[in-house]
Amino acid sequence: MKLYHADAFTDTLFGGNPAAVCLLPEEDIRDTDKARIAAEMNLSETAFVLIKDGSVSLRWFTPEEEVDLCGHATLAAAHILWERSCFAETEVLRFSSRSGMLTAKKIGDKIELDFPRLSVQKSKSAPKLKKAFGFAPLYTGRNSTLYMIEIGDAGELRSLQPDLMALKNIEPGEFLITCRSDDPQYDFMSRYFAPGIGIPEDPVTGSAHCYLAPYWSAKLGKKTLAGFQASPRGGVVECELAGEGRVKLRGKAVTFFETEIFLYDRITECDRKKS
Repeated sequence: MKLYHADAFTDTLFGGNPAAVCLLPEEDIRDTDKARIAAEMNLSETAFVLIKDGSVSLRWFTPEEEVDLCGHATLAAAHILWERSCFAETEVLRFSSRSGMLTAKKIGDKIELDFPRLSVQKSKSAPKLKKAFGFAPLYTGRNSTLYMIEIGDAGELRSLQPDLMALKNIEPGEFLITCRSDDPQYDFMSRYFAPGIGIPEDPVTGSAHCYLAPYWSAKLGKKTLAGFQASPRGGVVECELAGEGRVKLRGKAVTFFETEIFLYDRITECDRKKS
């Protein structure tokens, strides 16, 4: 079974967000095995791609659990499927996922993802959040998945060192921090901490830009925006609001390595049945 490692939302190795991409056999594998592989890879996400009967399904696992939506691992999966000639580069990829149908297509040297537009509801900033992060927010929003918090200073965003143990105990365990960019190349900046799902800091979070694009579009009066995720690895996500509650995310990806993986417990089980 083929497994690939690719860096997403970057054009250079060791930048952006690393993802594992596992091309599954047609008979699929057990979900427990998917979870084991994701834990073994120990990346923020491992994408599992199943091509069967003309359709492509896509699932994402962190080292601790399956998630509903992941941008960088979708970008990495599309990159691998085209690079390894599983599909023609002119073909639009259509992924069946827990977040509905997602598409990917080539736009010049970038990959464009069509994702759902997401939002939060304005909420009060809890004292425990201020204590864990050490700042006073300009805006705090929340839904069942995450807190989204705007702060006023890009330097403060870059230097954030939150109390991750404290954050892990604050529901829902994921925190998107954003501010206006002080770099004219970008419209906004962000960082993403998700200790609640086993990710201390996610280097570049495509799905976070499903929230950030409409939020900053309304504030800046722009339909197309450039976001920079200011993690230690860093990465660029180009965003564009689309119709019918959708957002387009564009970025690049590079392959680090490919390998073959074996599930020895399944081989042993198969051999036992034959004997």
